Amino acid sequence: MAQMQQSGSPILLTSSGVVSGAPGSLLGFYVNSTTAGTIVIRNGGATGTAISGTITPAAGTFHAFPAYCTTACYFTIANTLNVTAFFAAG
Repeated sequence: MAQMQQSGSPILLTSSGVVSGAPGSLLGFYVNSTTAGTIVIRNGGATGTAISGTITPAAGTFHAFPAYCTTACYFTIANTLNVTAFFAAG
């Protein structure tokens, strides 16, 4: 049985962007602030396959989202959102 990674590199995003350009595990994300912000998590970049629906996260909370991205991890962000993703390459 594989163990879940316990820590990862923090990546701060305030608009749509690459969490990691390499394969690895998204552990989750912390929402620093938001004004009706939403996230769609994608595997493979901006036009990659969505691995989540549209998430409307709450500010001031950590959202666990353990998922393995086979090529890259990308967050599509709408509205105003300041989020820190935690990603472990490999």
